[in-house]
Amino acid sequence: MNNENADQLSGDKPSVRVKELSERDRRRLLMHFLALDSSDRLLRFGMVLPDDLITRYVQTLDFTRDTVFGVYDDNLALVGVGHLAFAPREANPVLSDATLKAQIAEFGVSVSASARGKGVGSKLFERAAIHCRNEDVDTLYMHCLSSNQTMIHIAKKAGMEIRRDYGEADAYLRLSPANPGSMLAEAVEEQFASLDYTLKANTKAAIKWWRKLPGMKK
Repeated sequence: MNNENADQLSGDKPSVRVKELSERDRRRLLMHFLALDSSDRLLRFGMVLPDDLITRYVQTLDFTRDTVFGVYDDNLALVGVGHLAFAPREANPVLSDATLKAQIAEFGVSVSASARGKGVGSKLFERAAIHCRNEDVDTLYMHCLSSNQTMIHIAKKAGMEIRRDYGEADAYLRLSPANPGSMLAEAVEEQFASLDYTLKANTKAAIKWWRKLPGMKK
């Protein structure tokens, strides 16, 4: 995989649709993170955050500054979340010399146990990478524990440069500039993800209505 194909980091898995999240998804985000067990919290946040700190983290998410992506299951529960945090390049001295762009982006991802092995993490990273390109960001950064094999795998698969130090790892990916293809690819993905969400919501509502009919099993 090369940087020119950053929008194709994983294989084509049409069953995994990545949707950009908004303020109305905050409750489902909280439910997703609270459902993570201790080991998953350690891998996602670098420490085992208690419920109150996770709640504070979700409450302080700024959807106007950062971008959050999600993957929903058939019950409209978030089974994968990718948080793309933007910051001035001066905020990270290690990366400040790696780019001339005004911003850098850091990516964090979590996947529910029920969705492991389906390419959810890779699809979230793929969407984050193409979004960065289209936002004129050329350096995507990930920081994780060296023991986080899922993140290390995603980083290696993307061709990221990985540096390990004292049990932690930093990974960097230089992205190609945006082009009409990358703009179209992101727009199409969001359209399909929104349609997928609508279909799941309608199906769930129909099943709920059907079960309320006389004689139907609850």
